[in-house]
Amino acid sequence: MPHASAAQRLRAPGDRWDAVVVGAGVFGAWTAWHLLRKGHRVLLLDARGPANACASSGGESRLTRTAYGSDELYTRMAWESLADWKWLSESADLPVFHRLGVLFFFGRMEPYAAGTLEVHRRLGLPIETLDRAGLAQRFPQFLWDGIELGLLEPDFGALMARRAVQTLVQRFTAEGGDYRLAQAAAPDTAAPAGDDSLAELVLAGGERLTASHYVFACGPWLAKLFPEVLGSRLFVTRQEVFFFAAPAGDARFQAGAMPGWVDFNQGDMLYGFPDLEGRGVKIAHDAHGPPMDPDGDDRLPSAEGLARVREYLARRFPGLARQPLDESRVCQYENTSSGDFLIDRHPRWRNVWLVGGGSGHGFKHGPAVGRYAAQLLSGESLAPEPRFGLAAKAQRQQRSVH
Repeated sequence: MPHASAAQRLRAPGDRWDAVVVGAGVFGAWTAWHLLRKGHRVLLLDARGPANACASSGGESRLTRTAYGSDELYTRMAWESLADWKWLSESADLPVFHRLGVLFFFGRMEPYAAGTLEVHRRLGLPIETLDRAGLAQRFPQFLWDGIELGLLEPDFGALMARRAVQTLVQRFTAEGGDYRLAQAAAPDTAAPAGDDSLAELVLAGGERLTASHYVFACGPWLAKLFPEVLGSRLFVTRQEVFFFAAPAGDARFQAGAMPGWVDFNQGDMLYGFPDLEGRGVKIAHDAHGPPMDPDGDDRLPSAEGLARVREYLARRFPGLARQPLDESRVCQYENTSSGDFLIDRHPRWRNVWLVGGGSGHGFKHGPAVGRYAAQLLSGESLAPEPRFGLAAKAQRQQRSVH
């Protein structure tokens, strides 16, 4: 992937940055990378480190797919992002992207499936349709009771989340970007009310940073940093993820035999992965959990959550039903009312940008989100996407993006 050379980059006088990006998760890291490629002098900050265990970008694996029903916007963004993920994976010591194929399956032909097929046909994207007999032949490790239709995306699969973000930040610094560990970055709210630009960023301990632009891509902490703007518009929820030991010597649950998958029925969604890199078979429920404080709440899985997943294993994966739990994680979603991303200016400060609302499906779109945010900040001529605007974020959840 081409990038700006050191000689081409714009160097601001003194210690003033062109942009300070707060939050080294998937959205912040890709935004910083694209700004750097455009020639900006960029500082990337994070309070605990890139893709740390408290962040929404931490953990092992994320699904990448273009199946979004009739929602062409996210289909395009996921397809656009895939090339960037492949580039990053090819440049890494260990793979960032595993091409497993991704299988959606349904009890019948329903609007989500029909919309996905129509969008893929219109955009010329690869997708295969499988009936129940075809599913049973291709994927015998599943029990296909109640399922009549499968949609297989052969070019997609799993992103290794923590590794992906850490690899990108390493590339960012190797190409001349700056990264620092900085605790509790916050805007200087003491600035006069009439000022329409944020002058300084205050770090814990009192250090002040000066930049032309500030990007806050802080995941579940965005609402804490900007409570007056986002406190009632971002919903941080607890999400439980489980990994089960693959049966010894059984290749059916390994990458290459088992795809990434999504069980999409009656609006409910469970998803998972084969045994990737020896971590176990991953299964999680996409339903939004209870509210969660990313700073104060312990991250212990619930007995109820494990029981629900084990009941699902007995119905869909009989070969895993009695396998031991290898490990579990508790992370969080930061949802907007609709599930659409937030990529917009702060309503008071014209040089402050808010990037977040990954809403549980955002990781795969990181390259496209970063590119779009960098274009907005750089003043490039493009039509802003109304769905990403702050004005579109309501105070009651009615999720429409899955």
